Amino acid sequence: MSRIEELNKILSNLQASSSDVEACAIVSEDGLIIASHLPQGVEEERIAAMSAAMLSMGERISIELKRGDLDQLYVKGEQGYFLSMHAGAHAVLIALVRQNAKLGLIFFDLSKAAEATKAVLS
Repeated sequence: MSRIEELNKILSNLQASSSDVEACAIVSEDGLIIASHLPQGVEEERIAAMSAAMLSMGERISIELKRGDLDQLYVKGEQGYFLSMHAGAHAVLIALVRQNAKLGLIFFDLSKAAEATKAVLS
């Protein structure tokens, strides 16, 4: 199985683990799509670039406010959440999650997916 196939399987498993995960992707820290399960009509390149920028900003804020290394980043909107976390040295796992999701369980599943992604990309 190729690395891309392995990454797509990780994303499929993440979505299968919870019906609250509507979409997910793995993007580079540079803002490029590595693998994705994003809905049609979503501009993958734009989402990847914004995700990388948000993570970079979150890291800077965390350092400036002396909160330690950034672990997770999330944005809450009226229709749900955007969640993000590191998945290795140069990759980011992102997910779009329903509004009423149990975030503790989702972050647990995201952590497992991020570790699996890190293993594939190492």
